[in-house]
Amino acid sequence: MTPSPVTAETALVIPDELKPADGRFGCGPSKVPTGALARLASDGAALMGTSHRQKPVRSLVGEIRAGLRELFSAPDGYEVALGNGGATAFWDAAAFGLVQRRALHLAYGEFSQKFATVTTGAPFLADPLTIAAEPGDAPDPGGVGPTAADAGADLIAWAQNETSTGVMLPVVRPGGAGDALVAIDATSGAGGLPVDVSQADAYYFAPQKGFASDGGLWIALLSPAAQERIAALHASDRWIPEFLSLQTALDNSTKDQTYNTPALATLFLLAEQLRWMLDGGGLQWCVQRTGASSRHLYGWAESHSHATPFVADAAKRSLVVGTVDFADSVDAAALAATLRANGIVDVEPYRKLGRNQLRIGMFPAIDTADVQALTACIDWVLERTNG
Repeated sequence: MTPSPVTAETALVIPDELKPADGRFGCGPSKVPTGALARLASDGAALMGTSHRQKPVRSLVGEIRAGLRELFSAPDGYEVALGNGGATAFWDAAAFGLVQRRALHLAYGEFSQKFATVTTGAPFLADPLTIAAEPGDAPDPGGVGPTAADAGADLIAWAQNETSTGVMLPVVRPGGAGDALVAIDATSGAGGLPVDVSQADAYYFAPQKGFASDGGLWIALLSPAAQERIAALHASDRWIPEFLSLQTALDNSTKDQTYNTPALATLFLLAEQLRWMLDGGGLQWCVQRTGASSRHLYGWAESHSHATPFVADAAKRSLVVGTVDFADSVDAAALAATLRANGIVDVEPYRKLGRNQLRIGMFPAIDTADVQALTACIDWVLERTNG
């Protein structure tokens, strides 16, 4: 990777021996291993430009579906569905194809709020019930079942990992929720956080974060109850655009294909990452990697004179997206610019949060040694700018 030019504002040159081997710490899209990119250029060359309904691509989709079932120990009856458009498209598809009347949302950041915005705008649904918390905190998902039942909510939704703030929540099926489905946005959590998929009816994500691929695709592990809901709504008089039909996505996925032409490079890189995850030891091994990186980052921040973890509750601090606040004496934007000029990139905070902080991706593909090198580089810069 070629560093950005060092400008007058970012004239500090960090010694090479301090720098991480790979300076990419983005929270989405995230680091794609260079080895996978090299294999895309070689082994993937014959795949590019071919029909997604022919055997080479369908075999790749089949491998991805089988690999995801293995990685997540999917219970019997769960199906892996794929569709174009990313998690944003899945929110629209879920409003059409998973919510019967009303949803209940836990909202505690930019991305957990977005699904609530979708169901609010859907003219065929009742306004959702939203339980909110301030950024840096989150509601308790385990206790919302009776509230959902009282409100007539038939789908309960939250994010396993709030990418904007670095808050993570467990995936648990709330008691007392009746027949309400549980839909989990795992876009930045899947592959790097522990999960029992049986606790969710729709565990969905895009591959450009924990799965070290590119965007434009959604993947969902769907329970038998979710499949029944999808079929019932598909058979109802509700108009559902074909592109956003979960039934159409399911029908195509069981044939190891997508309804629309997918980005083949995205599929290839996703399959590469899945092989690496499974060969390494599966989900538990991936969580060990993210756990080691996050323990280092938060331990460093807690002991630092100029930094502190943004998420106060240690149990809610994400293993995959670390947010660190800095004292007013530190200009975090200038710090990020200096790091970027030295080839250490994408540690800027989520723009709408507006805090004096850095946000650091710690997905499975990111080595703990590189996270350790990052904090050493931050210390080196601060020693020269903050005394």
